[in-house]
Formats: sequence, structure tokens, C-alpha cells
Amino acid sequence: MSFENLNLIEPILKALKTEGYTAPTPIQEQSIPIILERKDLLGCAQTGTGKTAAFAIPILQILETGKKHEGLRTIKCLILTPTRELAIQIGESFAAYGRHTGLKHTVIFGGVSQGSQVSALKSGVDILIATPGRLLDLINQKFVHLHYLKIFVLDEADRMLDMGFIHDVKKIITKIPEKRQTLFFSATMPDEIQKLANTILVNPEKVEVTPVSSTADTIDQSVYFVEKGDKKKLLIHMLNDKAIKSALVFTRTKHGADKITKDLIKAGIKAEAIHGNKSQNARQRALSGFKNGQIKALIATDIAARGIDIDELSHVINYELPNVPETYVHRIGRTGRAGSSGIAFSLCDEEEMEYLKDIQKVIGREIPVMEEQPYHMRAAAYIFSQSTKKKGGSSKKPGQRPEGSPAKTGSPRRRFGNRRK
Repeated sequence: MSFENLNLIEPILKALKTEGYTAPTPIQEQSIPIILERKDLLGCAQTGTGKTAAFAIPILQILETGKKHEGLRTIKCLILTPTRELAIQIGESFAAYGRHTGLKHTVIFGGVSQGSQVSALKSGVDILIATPGRLLDLINQKFVHLHYLKIFVLDEADRMLDMGFIHDVKKIITKIPEKRQTLFFSATMPDEIQKLANTILVNPEKVEVTPVSSTADTIDQSVYFVEKGDKKKLLIHMLNDKAIKSALVFTRTKHGADKITKDLIKAGIKAEAIHGNKSQNARQRALSGFKNGQIKALIATDIAARGIDIDELSHVINYELPNVPETYVHRIGRTGRAGSSGIAFSLCDEEEMEYLKDIQKVIGREIPVMEEQPYHMRAAAYIFSQSTKKKGGSSKKPGQRPEGSPAKTGSPRRRFGNRRK
């Protein structure tokens, strides 16, 4: 299957060729024909599957080949996304795939002055990519008018829920035409997200390219049992390995991200932090430095990293395990994207072993343990097996799923840079 087989117009095929795209990913192959037929779509796809192109390409074709309004351009497509970084990435995709069309797009998000965004809107755009808060603000100021909207895309719906944006999303939906094409994408489908999908989609086609909460087979995963006080030393030891060319390091808090960054810089490792307290310019500088190789380690919180899209990212490191198993899937999905290989390491202390079992249950596999490392917690296997026996045979915490049986530790890995053969 090639893009030529998807009945795409020449301006888009030319742009895809420039980008080096030859064959569509599974979600692109399945979604593009459905969207071109003007049907509603429910897409369940994890990060790194080529989802943005799956909706951007057919949207560009629909708008390019459709009737254009006379006079000032009107917003015909709205893409709603949870983070500034993801909005910017989507904007870059529309610029790349639509470079040979006559369509205009703009991106609006909070945390920066609205002046340039308002100017772009006043000059007229066909496609608007927005985060919920800034969009509602500009709608209320009457700078955004959605009367002529034809296509509505809700991207990363589950993250919208996690970030508390669902009420804003529902407000926005009341302000767009009922007669429209709706494309709904989510990596996971919790009950509230399924209910939202049911209320805004009309006879949708469903595309599910991977099982819910599964991790890509191209990602080589391993876990390091380590005392909490030794985590910083182990991270520095790992990043000093030349096999790690670039690493996206996850921490739970903004303060933690800043602290780890200072520790790495002190150890002579080029690092930057990216999180919600950073200015937009600082976040973009850090991201650019990471993409061009000037920075080896980018330390990020989950929300800030959701929109990061970096080709050939070699490693993801969980400095702290997330307490929500699905977040682990989102994190390591930043590597091993669109069929390429990647490596994911997780540093697990005694307090996080219950999180590890939850993660293994959700992804349906045991994560091999790396024992050949200088800070290995010797009692780890015993502590890990005993943690399921607490509280009458369950380590279940309030709001968490029941635990499964103890996982095996697996065989040790030899080297940080080893990839699955």
C-alpha cells in the first residue's frame, strides 16, 4: 500500500514525497478513506502511530477540493488538542502536508500574549488548531467565529479528561454547528470518554490500530530496581553511556524536573527541563535544543511531554514510575514511533513496586529486570513478590485497579544500548 493508492490529490502527494513518506501507517491507511468519504470517525490509537497525518492529510484534501467562500477566509476546520506543544506539532504537520495547497492555518494556545494570534485570526484562516482555554477566551472576546465550521477534530480526548478540560470541551461543542464531520481520537477509552464520543459522533466508523493501553512491540523495555536515594547516581551513570544519544526523562513533578536537570548539569550532562511553569519561549528553546542534539537529556512532566514528537528518539527513561498505568504507555510511546525501534528504561524504588505491577497488568507483559547495574537493589525480587501479599493478599490502593499475581524478574540485560534483535 502506498499513498498513491489512497486517491490523494497531487499537491498533497508532492508534499508527502518531500517529507520522505512512502507508505501509510495502519491508522493512516484505515482512516484516510473514511474521512475522505465525509464520515465521522472514532480512532483509538496510542501515541506514535502516525495519527496526526491520518486526519491532517484528508482534511487538507477535503478543504482544498471543496468550494471556497468568497471574501474573507472562514474557519472550516477546528482541531482541539490539550497542550501547547501538541498544538504546535499539529500546526507543523499541516504546514508540511499542505505546503502546496492554498489553505491557511493558525495555532492558538495560552501562556503567551494573544496579540499575534488575534492578528492571524483577523486576516482569515481555514484551519484552526487550539487548546481549550485560549479558544474559549477568544470566542468570548468575539475574535473566533465558528459558524462555517465543517470539520471538528477532538484529539487526545483521554488527556483532556486527565487535565480537567472536559467541561471546556463540552462548552466548545455547544458553539459549533450540529451539522459537521467529527473526528474523535483517544489513546484509551475510559467510560467518560466513551460517553462523550457517543454524544458528539453520528454513526461513526471505528479504527483501532492497537489494543487499548498496549505498548509498541518495537520498544525494548527494562526496569532497574534501585534505592530511592541512588536514583540520581544511576541516572547519571546511564546517561554517561555513549549508547544513549538522546533521552526523554520523565518525572512526576515540575520541582522534580528542575532538580534533576540541575543535578545532571552539575555532572556535566547537557540537560533542560520542560514543564508548565516554563515560559513558552523557554519550552520551545529546550525542545529545539533537544531535537538538534545540543541537549542530551530533556526532563519532562507528563503534561508537557504529551505533544513532543521527535524523530529517532533513542531512549525514554522513567525516573519515577507513574501511578496511572496508562501514563506509562503514553510516556514510552515517545520512542519507537511509527515502526522504528526504541528503548525504555524505568527506575523503580520500593515504594513504586505496586505501580510496576499495575503497569505490567495493563500492558499484558512482564518487564525484564536489569540486574547488571551498579545500584541494583539486592532484595528487590523478594520485596516485589511480597508486595502483593500486603493487606490480605492485595496491594490495592484507593482508586487503583486490583493487583495481579507477582511478576517474574526476567533475565538481566547486558548493556544500556542493547536493542531487540
